[in-house]
Amino acid sequence: MSLVDTLAWLVDIPSVTGDEAAIADAVEARLAAGPRPVTRRGNTLVVGDDADRRRRLLLVGHLDTVPSQGQGPARVEGGRLWGLGAADMKAGLAVMIHLLEDEELLDTEIGLVGVFYEGEEGPAAGNSLGPTLEAFPWLTDAWFAVVLEPSDAEVQVGCNGAMNVRVVFRGSSAHSARPWLGENAITKAGSWLARMHRLEPREVDLGGLVYREVMSVTRARGGIATNIIPAEFTLNLNYRFTPDRTIVEAERRVREVCAAADEVEIVDVAPAGPVEVDHPFVRTLVEVSNAPLTAKQGWTDVARLGAYGVPAVNYGPGETARAHQVAESVEVVAVEEAFRHLRAAILHGARSTQSS
Repeated sequence: MSLVDTLAWLVDIPSVTGDEAAIADAVEARLAAGPRPVTRRGNTLVVGDDADRRRRLLLVGHLDTVPSQGQGPARVEGGRLWGLGAADMKAGLAVMIHLLEDEELLDTEIGLVGVFYEGEEGPAAGNSLGPTLEAFPWLTDAWFAVVLEPSDAEVQVGCNGAMNVRVVFRGSSAHSARPWLGENAITKAGSWLARMHRLEPREVDLGGLVYREVMSVTRARGGIATNIIPAEFTLNLNYRFTPDRTIVEAERRVREVCAAADEVEIVDVAPAGPVEVDHPFVRTLVEVSNAPLTAKQGWTDVARLGAYGVPAVNYGPGETARAHQVAESVEVVAVEEAFRHLRAAILHGARSTQSS
């Protein structure tokens, strides 16, 4: 089966978050026919085992997609394959499958392990990558990992951390005809909101790559009626913090920024990803692909791997802008190039291991 055929096969298996059983069944059946052992945990597959003592390289990708927006079956048109999940991230899954099936990559000094996991597109609590790393601790001894999310033909290094914060301003209610008898919680927040509107990104150079730290008010709720002065105004602050900050440092910073509020609650947080610009596999991948090395502004499971001590980058076929669109698609040539470049990097890394 060609790469494009494999991708079309994957796209035509519905796998919305929470309903990954069918695609896990299909991928398991296909890879179980190959030489690498397949272990299943829920609807997550680990292809490989700890009996292989070679330098371990993880290929990591999620099986699920966002909900359908009415996309039809996979089709190839205009040099692109169209369909739900084509870019995010079934193109990456197709590349993973073909690398794991490649006979020449079986007998190198690098041992490939595939991790096909469920629940990435839903709430963070349902993401099975962390629990999988805990259930198979030998995975955390890996030499390196590649997350095959779409990366715009770039080798994307590290990533910003992500935090959502509940920010509350309180006043006291009154009849809107006599506002002086109360305190308007919404207008009380006005000077803070104006400050947030003017807040510029903080740029940080790490390993020659620029990461931008930003804070954005993304939700607001206040008031119970058109003739009542609101007693409470609640906002969500989304904070993307740079990899030079720990979670503790990021929380300290956000509390400083929100000091004017009456209540500040950290709702959820994910760490930033380590910046791995000097790892031998990163240098090799950049060399063989001629891809630019860039900073990852958004969050990715590279950070989750880093939290378990596994160095990783994001490199996969497809454009990030195409993800989650009604007209989601991926260039066929991008899928083929990602496979070719990763295969060359693995073989090059294996030769380097032999000579060292």
